Amino acid sequence: MSSGLETTNASLLGKGDSLHHQVLASFPLCDVTEEDLTQNPLFCKLLATLTQYVDKTGLTFPLKTELDKAEQKLQGQRRQWLHPEILHRGLQEMIQHHCVRKHHVTVPPDQNMFYETVEKCLLMAHCVKQLDPSSTTNQDQPSVLGLTPQHTMELMPTEKNVERMKQGLPRQLEKHLKEKSLSLLSYYQPEWENESDGLKASKLSHLSSLLDKEKKRAESLKETCQENVVLMQRQTHLYLSELTKCIQLLQALILDHRLKIQTDLDRKKLEYFEGKCELVLQKIKTEMVEIQLETYTADTISAHRKIREKMECELKAFTTEKQAVELKLSSFEILGKEFEALADEYCRLRQEIEMKNWALKELTQYSEK
Repeated sequence: MSSGLETTNASLLGKGDSLHHQVLASFPLCDVTEEDLTQNPLFCKLLATLTQYVDKTGLTFPLKTELDKAEQKLQGQRRQWLHPEILHRGLQEMIQHHCVRKHHVTVPPDQNMFYETVEKCLLMAHCVKQLDPSSTTNQDQPSVLGLTPQHTMELMPTEKNVERMKQGLPRQLEKHLKEKSLSLLSYYQPEWENESDGLKASKLSHLSSLLDKEKKRAESLKETCQENVVLMQRQTHLYLSELTKCIQLLQALILDHRLKIQTDLDRKKLEYFEGKCELVLQKIKTEMVEIQLETYTADTISAHRKIREKMECELKAFTTEKQAVELKLSSFEILGKEFEALADEYCRLRQEIEMKNWALKELTQYSEK
């Protein structure tokens, strides 16, 4: 047996890419990519071997068989529970329709009595079930407020009304279920609403098979949708990984290109800013010339020239006088500190003389007044 498995594994490994597609198709709900299978050949071989023992959902074939049997048994139990449940809900709907109808039209007394009897019987049956749960739970429970099923049975309608209700109930229930089935048929296929009753009854007999086919088709579409979702997620993951690689490559190209052209770009920027600076300087000079032309007219310039010539002459005279004074000072400095004391005394006497002359002048002006 081991040699057979080795032969099978060897044949599987020799398929190459077809093996990857087979594994991915056998496990659509498994989040595995073809790249993962390529990078892990032993794992791919394991999955290929598991396809002989498990289905697409991951269940083994014996377990799938047991699950199908349990599902069939559950469906049988469900149908057994649905039969009385459908009858009970049908009776409740009949009572509700009667309550609505009697507020719009006049209902015969015998129909009122019939539906009241049905309602009371349903209510009594529900109370008996609540007061005596041993029939469903296989255990005794304390009574509610000391009530027993016998107490509720005393409130049942008369035996005559119950018997009359039992005789008419199958016919009324059949009529109600038929109307409900026809309304369901009209909802399923609105174009069949105007057809004859016989044709409706014929199509109604095939409604369950049609609904079963629709249900199977919906389940098939749901499975296909799930497979498409897994496939889309896988393709999205692959697309994002390829997109990340492209972005990294693009970033590398951009960085390389930027480093190459950065020097030329900086040089061009420098030339541009130098030219712009030169242009601004020329504009400033032009503005200064225009301001000078607007400020200084020909007469103003001629007057300024005369003033300049006069000031230059005075400056030359003051410069000559300064040089003469400096020459005298240099000759006085030769005399030493004693002459400096005499000079200070001379300056003090000159200041006193000036002050006394000013006081004498002021006193003379005051006496004349």
